[in-house]
Amino acid sequence: MRIRTKICGITRIEDALSAAQSGVDAIGLVFYEKSPRAVNIVQAQAIVAALPPFVSTVGLFVNATREVINTVLAEVPLDILQFHGDETPEQCEGFSRPYIRALRMQPGVDIAQKAAQYTCAQAVLLDAWVPGVPGGTGERFDWQQIPTDLAKPLILAGGLNVDNAVQAMRQVQPWALDVSGGVESSRGIKDADKIRKFLYAVQLENAQRCDGMK
Repeated sequence: MRIRTKICGITRIEDALSAAQSGVDAIGLVFYEKSPRAVNIVQAQAIVAALPPFVSTVGLFVNATREVINTVLAEVPLDILQFHGDETPEQCEGFSRPYIRALRMQPGVDIAQKAAQYTCAQAVLLDAWVPGVPGGTGERFDWQQIPTDLAKPLILAGGLNVDNAVQAMRQVQPWALDVSGGVESSRGIKDADKIRKFLYAVQLENAQRCDGMK
């Protein structure tokens, strides 16, 4: 199985193009004002308009109202929604878009049970838990804590970079890797060289996996 890639927290056209040209499957746009990687509607429109075909666009929201999400959707052609707050299954649905439910690996929380509540989710994204921070911390969690009985495809996030991408692929076997801070020069500003090296490492591992299946 080819493991996909998403680069989240894109704030500039040039970063989106670097990701696309290096072979990313999806980019993430953060519609959460408290994030250092937040974009407004005008920025998001420009980024999406500049993308070549076959790169999916994911809009990330944190406890946003239905009105706010619908306003963004009316102006920005997003393919997928990603919910990173305390949203219930009902709050994630009804937008005529597939969605990803992000869950933080909080101690004492049955992640498999919680993920099972989101029956309409396209995938579950697992990220590190840091109190008071909904995501994008750059922290890595213990991958051995990931449940083996998740009912949805797994997207792995949290502390990923070029040095551990292949290890993550081999150990976790996720559907996709989601990286943000691991390919940045500063918060919200991506580094084209880090993007290229990260995606090349994933692509090389994918190619070797395919060769091994022959």
